[in-house]
Amino acid sequence: MYTKIYGTGSYVPDKVLTNQDLMKFVDTNDEWIFSRTGIKERRIVTDQSTLDLAEQASLKAIESSGIDKHKIDLLIVATVTSDYAFPGVANLLQARLKLDNITAFDINAACSGFIYAMQIADKMIKSSAFKYALIVGAEVLSRLTDWRDRNTCVLFGDGAGAMVIGKSKENKIKDIITGSKGDEDMLLYSKNPELKNPEINAISQQDHIHMKGTEVFKFASRIMPKTIKKLLERNNLTTEDINYIVAHQANLRIIDKSARELEIDMDKMFVNIDRYGNTSAASVAIAIDEAIRNNLIKRKDLFMTVAFGGGLTWAGALIEY
Repeated sequence: MYTKIYGTGSYVPDKVLTNQDLMKFVDTNDEWIFSRTGIKERRIVTDQSTLDLAEQASLKAIESSGIDKHKIDLLIVATVTSDYAFPGVANLLQARLKLDNITAFDINAACSGFIYAMQIADKMIKSSAFKYALIVGAEVLSRLTDWRDRNTCVLFGDGAGAMVIGKSKENKIKDIITGSKGDEDMLLYSKNPELKNPEINAISQQDHIHMKGTEVFKFASRIMPKTIKKLLERNNLTTEDINYIVAHQANLRIIDKSARELEIDMDKMFVNIDRYGNTSAASVAIAIDEAIRNNLIKRKDLFMTVAFGGGLTWAGALIEY
């Protein structure tokens, strides 16, 4: 049994937070942000939850798939910003979509999470245990952003992307790689609430994102071309065989540096970071949907998607659309 993509969808909040808007309360400017990241603006929720974003992206993916939603028997949500410790976003999304008696769960692999979810769903379908899966990457990173930190608050945005994959007679989702290198140096993290003395029972305080940007940049710049090369080697392909690459939208300089190392024209590299910033697990899901809807990825095209994130994690997939 093989698998393929049946449909994609994405959703971002209405509120646009531009670099000029950030200048009103952060010591920064548009030139500084754009030259270092490629970001011009990002979307920020005002009165929505991670679940709300996931629902809207999922409805679009289901509609574009042409699949009766009741045939979906597996739901996986990749997120680091679940609305609750429990239940998971997937379980609440299941209820919103009225999908009864299915397997639903969240995973956390940070920015690599959507491709991790794809790999899990792909293998579960190929085992014949499931037929159709809805996989979602959804984040409200503004919830974890430290708006006093000029080095990190300019990077992140909110959004969600979704995909329906399912059984196929054709081998379309050809190969998926995932990996992790334990981040013992804590280069990128956000803490849970501290342990509490039950006699005091103080109110828990939510932490924010901490990042050693230079080290994360070095890691990402190494692992992204390495993952692409590994996928090519495993499948006896060259970059000439690939129509398009959809990379995690973390930093335009990382995408550009990887393209130069791989000797790939930037026209083959999808970019929307200028409009959305880094949306973590939602990043490649939104990007794939936009690439398909804008006809940059067409039927029969062979494309790659690649991501890296906290953990430290990485992932890549080779797909024929």
